[in-house]
Amino acid sequence: MSEKIAARAASKSKQLQERAARYFPGGVNSPVRAFRAVGGEPRFVERAEGAWVTDADGNRYVDYVGSWGPMILGHAFGPAVEAIERAARGSASFGASTAAEADLAELVTQCYPAMEMMRFVSSGTEATMSAIRLARAATNRKIIIKFEGCYHGHSDGLLVKAGSGVATFGIPGSAGVPEEIAALTLAIPYNDLGAVEQAFAAHKGAVAAVILEAVVGNAGCIAPAEGYLAGLRALTAREGALLIVDEVMTGFRVALGGAVELYGLDPDLVTLGKIVGGGLPVGVFGGKRRFMEMLAPLGPVYQAGTLSGNPLAMAAGIATVGYLQEHAAEVYARLDATAKAVAEGVKAEAGKAGVALTLNRVGSMWTWFFTGGPVRNYEEAARSDTKAFARFHRAMLDQGVWLPPSQFEAAFLSTAHGAEETEVTIGAAKAAFEVVAAG
Repeated sequence: MSEKIAARAASKSKQLQERAARYFPGGVNSPVRAFRAVGGEPRFVERAEGAWVTDADGNRYVDYVGSWGPMILGHAFGPAVEAIERAARGSASFGASTAAEADLAELVTQCYPAMEMMRFVSSGTEATMSAIRLARAATNRKIIIKFEGCYHGHSDGLLVKAGSGVATFGIPGSAGVPEEIAALTLAIPYNDLGAVEQAFAAHKGAVAAVILEAVVGNAGCIAPAEGYLAGLRALTAREGALLIVDEVMTGFRVALGGAVELYGLDPDLVTLGKIVGGGLPVGVFGGKRRFMEMLAPLGPVYQAGTLSGNPLAMAAGIATVGYLQEHAAEVYARLDATAKAVAEGVKAEAGKAGVALTLNRVGSMWTWFFTGGPVRNYEEAARSDTKAFARFHRAMLDQGVWLPPSQFEAAFLSTAHGAEETEVTIGAAKAAFEVVAAG
């Protein structure tokens, strides 16, 4: 047994995984953490600060997961930590209203004028699930159009061709979803406006809403084709269906006002996720007042949650969103410049090693697809060489770089990433591509 293998066999992370497997399916509380798509033993994180995470064995890594996007200002962002500590001294939860809820809502609305009213929930899954219910009530229709490879949480009707973890594990949806529910969701190719036209024509007067990630993040990063989003807005308006933009990943990430701002969209409803809570468990759905006023207690659409508007999440969100708003020009210029240097620097190393690689990037989210062709939808993303990606992922981890453990997930960075992290990452990639090229 080599020294490296022996060290891994005795590692604290391995021991922790073996213990966790006694209590959790696969030893994890979210499937992608099991590293099944990339092989090797998952590392257990002990702490993180800025652009770096440290595992249970004391190994440090440059982090490009960022808790799947929300750590836009780096881990343990000082003002957010201080805000959480202050809030916790007053209790972690009340099950009652607090002033902080409206304080954060005011900041969100300033960045997202389309969100005239909103409601806080505890996860992105809750946000999208609630938005769908609201859209069905508003239109008195049942059918939802979504796009192949877009993940909108694990509620039953949205797991049809859902990308992300579903794509990672090679399953078309999920067991336990009744056919009757799945039949109400039409999954069509992303970036194909003609397919949307055909779906509306085939289900005239029956489509309640179109929901999409304006920039796909859960089949890897895929940008919208020119005119595509405007075309969807025009189609939904013509057909009397709502347009729901899922910004759980892109919200406050690709611009201060997310993809809605970046692409000049006017959606009916928007969903946001954990970035609004500074990385704490939170989700938001909101939009036009005439729709949101249909929610109980004003209207007939029921939605509730004991932890909705949790005071710790509100405090962290106010600190995070407030900082982004105050320093927007500096923050987004830095994020874009660093992401460009990292993403293009690694792609250049792939070229030198003769490894086929396609780079898709929108601001500070991107994916290196292990394929030589363009990636404009899930079908093209699925042509990637996932075995090559797995070798790359393991080699990068060995070199001290923490990437999302799936070909079908976007990478993210923070304002804490800079020249040092860029240099470390490109150097690690040079070594990793040698491993990939060797097969």
